[in-house]
Amino acid sequence: MNIKLESKRTLSRILDGLDLSAVPKREQTIFINRMNEQFPRLFSLLIDIYGNKYDFFYYLQELTQTLVNGFNQRSKALKKKDKMRLANPHWYQGENMLGMACYVDLFAGDLKGLQQRIPYLVETGVTYLHLMPLYDSPKGDSDGGYAVSDYRKVNDTLGTNKDLEALSKALGEAGISLVLDFVFNHTSDEHPWALAAKAGDQKYQEFYYMFDDKRVPDEYEKHLREIFPQVRRGNFSWNNDSNKWVWTTFNNFQWDLNYTNPAVFNAITDEMLYLANLGCEALRLDALAFIWKEMGTNCENQDKAHKLIQAFNSCLQIAAPAVVFKSEAIVHPDEVLKYIDKQECQLSYNPLLMALIWNTLATRDTQLLTESMQKSFEISPDCAWVNYVRCHDDIGWTFDDAVAQQQGVNGYDHRRFLNQFYTGRFEGSFATGVAFGENPSNGDCRVCGSLASLAGLEQGIQQNNETLIKHAVARILMVHSIILSIGGIPLIYSGDELALLNDYSYEQDVSKKHDERWVQRIAVTDTDIQASQKKDTPQNRVTNGLQNLIALRKRHNVFGQAATHIINTHQSALFAYQRMANNGTALLAICNFSEHKQQISSSTIGLGNGDVWHDLLSEVRVSPAPQTLELAPYQVMWLLNAQPTE
Repeated sequence: MNIKLESKRTLSRILDGLDLSAVPKREQTIFINRMNEQFPRLFSLLIDIYGNKYDFFYYLQELTQTLVNGFNQRSKALKKKDKMRLANPHWYQGENMLGMACYVDLFAGDLKGLQQRIPYLVETGVTYLHLMPLYDSPKGDSDGGYAVSDYRKVNDTLGTNKDLEALSKALGEAGISLVLDFVFNHTSDEHPWALAAKAGDQKYQEFYYMFDDKRVPDEYEKHLREIFPQVRRGNFSWNNDSNKWVWTTFNNFQWDLNYTNPAVFNAITDEMLYLANLGCEALRLDALAFIWKEMGTNCENQDKAHKLIQAFNSCLQIAAPAVVFKSEAIVHPDEVLKYIDKQECQLSYNPLLMALIWNTLATRDTQLLTESMQKSFEISPDCAWVNYVRCHDDIGWTFDDAVAQQQGVNGYDHRRFLNQFYTGRFEGSFATGVAFGENPSNGDCRVCGSLASLAGLEQGIQQNNETLIKHAVARILMVHSIILSIGGIPLIYSGDELALLNDYSYEQDVSKKHDERWVQRIAVTDTDIQASQKKDTPQNRVTNGLQNLIALRKRHNVFGQAATHIINTHQSALFAYQRMANNGTALLAICNFSEHKQQISSSTIGLGNGDVWHDLLSEVRVSPAPQTLELAPYQVMWLLNAQPTE
């Protein structure tokens, strides 16, 4: 088949039968031009996925009408934003970008309360706000909102759809991009589709993976891993209402969608465009590695999962091109990289950097971090990492075992060490964390805890030990300095900027006590914000130090669009990298991951060439470069080589 010729013929037939009557004439031209540009790619992707369906053309027609409707429902302001983003497609790479992620209720009570906190966000420097799922979800346990019962209805506890629309508008006026979750691997078992499936509606039973007996599920299970083994074993759950086994990768109340059915793709595209039209500028693709199931595989990172995401991306380029995708692929580093492309996910979480920052704090050895970043940090210049140190989720040790082996590190044993270190089971550890998802069969687990508690501040305060507190504060600022300077969008989890400690109150809540991740999902109160302003407290030191780092980032373009080169320092405790902007400005970042002083030869990191360097953090000029540089415990240097065009 000549795909290019067939796509042209197919598009012509579809456009001939398309109802564009509701779309103004001038905008019809815009829509058709975008269809002409995007349809060949979309057609090729969908024919690979669904071309064997006898009614494939019907679903293409239905999808195109969905795109027309979504395009037409965009407000004038959003269509203006589409035009702006198309003219500046790399808007997310600027030095002004600073992200924050939060739960609405924990950060501000509800949507109206969050709108009142916009001045705080602006003062902090936030330009990108990711709101954890705020959709209607089951009462009690809803996996932190990731069991969606209605994509088009705000959870009653947070407000109304009008409140969300008002917030979106207010954020836009404040220069803050709204980021929402696109939970597209599964719905809750209370979603209308799931309720219809429970009632016996075959159309909606085909929206999920439902089986009369365990024979087929057992065949799949031979190759699947367990995500939440502490909750229940296996990946399938018995549903009494339908008398069926249902695929539930995460929790019994989260039903995996069946993307082998093109009706599911079309329906989810409709939901996606609804979210886009609320005014968000990025959609976080939740659990994207799991969306395609293939018998005989582990049903993760399958080729057709990528094609599905690319097809969704193409739909956005037609109807809402201001919106970008953010990949949430907490998988092997090589697999993470496969999702990052301007035609798939323009943004991606960087779980490898996150995990190895914590690894390096524990080991005081930067070699695994250096080697891994040299292998995996570079991505398409059209894309950007979203770099973070903590989030709402657990820490999984997702480093590459092959790279670790080259350093003489056994991956299995090292993960056990890291789990022991960060859950307080390793003598001499500074961390106060909690084990999550502990597998009763092999003792494996992941780690939970607030950034401040994992970095040692909780222990230092409990022991009233100023040295421990000083080191903890320095660790917190150092790890933030990395995500702010290494390249990409830095993302702060709300409360970390205030150095909040673990909240153990979840243990008293019947709907949360089984999920240790709530220990780090901490309410941010006015009292917390005020406490961070009290001089000479650890919280104040963190807040002021972080504000200084953010201000410096926003002041220099080398923190924005620039190339990153990871440097091998040949010093176990030192991590270094260089940023080089197009105008010739260079920044050399050096971090001491040890509580002891460290020295490094200037020539090793390229300081001996006679250029004028100065440290943005200490405001000390380094010219001419001394033979060696000395870094205090956990010190960071941001050495700027300013050119006349800076």
